[in-house]
Amino acid sequence: MVFLRKMTAGNHSTVTEFILAGLTESPELQLPLFFLFLGVYVVTVVGNLAMITLIGLSAHLHTPMYYFLSNLSFIDLCHSTVITPKMLVNFVTERNFISYQACMTQLYFFLVFVISECHMLAIMAYDRYVAICNPLLYNVTMSYQVCSRLVAGVYIMGLTGATAHTGCMLRVLFCKADRINHYFCDLFPLLELSCSSTYINEVVVLCFSALNILAPSFMILSSYIFIIASILRIRSTEGRCKAPSPCSSHISAVAIFFGSAAFMYLQPSSVSSMNQGKVSSVFYTIIVPMLNPLIYSLRNKDVRVVLNKILENRRKWVFCLRKAL
Repeated sequence: MVFLRKMTAGNHSTVTEFILAGLTESPELQLPLFFLFLGVYVVTVVGNLAMITLIGLSAHLHTPMYYFLSNLSFIDLCHSTVITPKMLVNFVTERNFISYQACMTQLYFFLVFVISECHMLAIMAYDRYVAICNPLLYNVTMSYQVCSRLVAGVYIMGLTGATAHTGCMLRVLFCKADRINHYFCDLFPLLELSCSSTYINEVVVLCFSALNILAPSFMILSSYIFIIASILRIRSTEGRCKAPSPCSSHISAVAIFFGSAAFMYLQPSSVSSMNQGKVSSVFYTIIVPMLNPLIYSLRNKDVRVVLNKILENRRKWVFCLRKAL
């Protein structure tokens, strides 16, 4: 079921199209899942665009924390858009074809944004550490120039990791199976189709997974250890209650994202199950990009205050308009 084109320089064949197995093969689940994930995608797009717009328009939110949050929303929006539209099409088509070029493109941009999100979450944890543990030096330590360089570094890490993984994938010869056992072009499902050695690819996956999952996780863990220690040194009960409030939303997002990503990538392909991997992938490719704007808006006092002001001003404007008419 994979279409092959004979190479003129050898006896091997090269893949020109793949078939995506999708999230499930049960026909009765296709339509309900289509509407479910369509709703999730709409919430993701609206939520992240609203967060970016809200932060951009409100001078009150022009701080390092919200600068990082707006970039996280942009990453989530792009991350979900790389995966979900194709997944939705697959639910309503009989055969889920994807060309080799489109598959490699999807793999590349998926890796760019998933790696960028790992490091963005780590940078946000560092920002909270500086704000709570060194508040007097916060404006100097997290200056506009520093924040811009940190964000640029996040995207550079994403581009570097994606280029390394995709470059190694382009050298793999696909000729022994007829479909990708996944709902998008991911690393391990693609490597399962290889009829050439994948040793280098698996080494690169493990090395970059350590760099892009373990290193950010260590930074996040270290930041919160220092934050907790700093909070415990606060004598007043009121001060202890106020200090963790900006951190709870971030901890929730980190736990879901890193837990599901680590389950997928920090184990060799020989012991990982692709069916389990699909479920894990749903969390960090579809659910997390939807939850992040909801978590940061509903559990963040500053965002709620700004949103209420905007809604109140809108109501006043509508009232004045009706009165004028």
